[in-house]
Amino acid sequence: MQKIFSFTGAKKIVFGSGALGQLAEHARELNAKNPLVVIDKNLSAVFQEKIENIFTPAGIKFSIYDKVEPEPPIELADEGAAQALKNKSDAVIGIGGGSAMDVAKAIAVIAANNAKATDFLGLGKVPKPGLPKIMIPTTAGTGSEVTFTAVFIRKDLKKKEGMNSVHLYPELALLDPELTLSLPPAPTAQTGVDALCHAIESYTSVNSSPMSELVSLQAIALIAENLRTCVHDGKNLAAREKMLLGSLYAGLGLANAGVTAVHSLSYPLGGKYGIGHGLANTMMLMAVMNFNLPAALDKFADIAEAMGEDTDGLAAREAAYLALDAVEALIEDCGIHASLADFGITEKDFPQLADVALTVARPLENNPRKVTKDDAIAMYAQAL
Repeated sequence: MQKIFSFTGAKKIVFGSGALGQLAEHARELNAKNPLVVIDKNLSAVFQEKIENIFTPAGIKFSIYDKVEPEPPIELADEGAAQALKNKSDAVIGIGGGSAMDVAKAIAVIAANNAKATDFLGLGKVPKPGLPKIMIPTTAGTGSEVTFTAVFIRKDLKKKEGMNSVHLYPELALLDPELTLSLPPAPTAQTGVDALCHAIESYTSVNSSPMSELVSLQAIALIAENLRTCVHDGKNLAAREKMLLGSLYAGLGLANAGVTAVHSLSYPLGGKYGIGHGLANTMMLMAVMNFNLPAALDKFADIAEAMGEDTDGLAAREAAYLALDAVEALIEDCGIHASLADFGITEKDFPQLADVALTVARPLENNPRKVTKDDAIAMYAQAL
């Protein structure tokens, strides 16, 4: 029998080239007259002018919080919330990659709940809705614009932790592929494979459903078809559109089915070594796929087919292994060659990394195959 399932995401999704131009209209729908714009440091100057040109004619005031950095420390959420309260902001707009959007979502709930960021770490800790949230991605990768999660670095503990609450779902996800055209090749590749991780993990998750599998598999197909072009011909708007759509679908799959062991194993790489989220996931993806394949042959065969491999007439196991070949080729073609050794990680670090990874419990619960400490150590060894 089919299990009972639900499907959720951002309350409204607007997608299309030039969609940023409609921002004032959407802000008015949310009664936002004085929003706080949360943005990556390196995008602040460019987007301040864009936002002024959109909001000023509409009579909407705004302020900017632009201290967001990659792999954001949790203190940024409290600092941004203090600014929102001081400025009497009535909405929060996140513009950038996953870091900016995660910080923005956290600011919105902290400011409205008279709390600190650490109060909301874990699952379901946010007591009531936050300020209205609009998320605008400038990368095709994290899917944070449609998820209920915000992830931060705890520098004091040298680990990553996340907020997970339905109150973090944005009221609006506004996706404009034109905003991704200027993204350089390396971050295009790393964020793109991050989206592929979300799609593959959510498709193979034991918590998947017919609806989540639909978007996850379509995400895999779109990413496989378009990521290479985006990396090597970044001004190709048609490819950027399809890649951002793939990232969106992957985010919806993630939000509904969850991710698996790739994320559990990558979290300590970011928390302790500061490795970027997309790159950390990329380095662990092949090892986890190798580990999970025997437990999900049919789904791996589906992945292979979605990535353009010819699986006709093959036994399930043979078809499944083509998924590994296709993913490895995509990573190679996108120019990602990093390994754990490049960051000074050695075999002696594996037991501690494994201990931390096993505390990231929810993704491991979704994994199609149980992961022990010895398994985790073996997968780190493969990624070395």
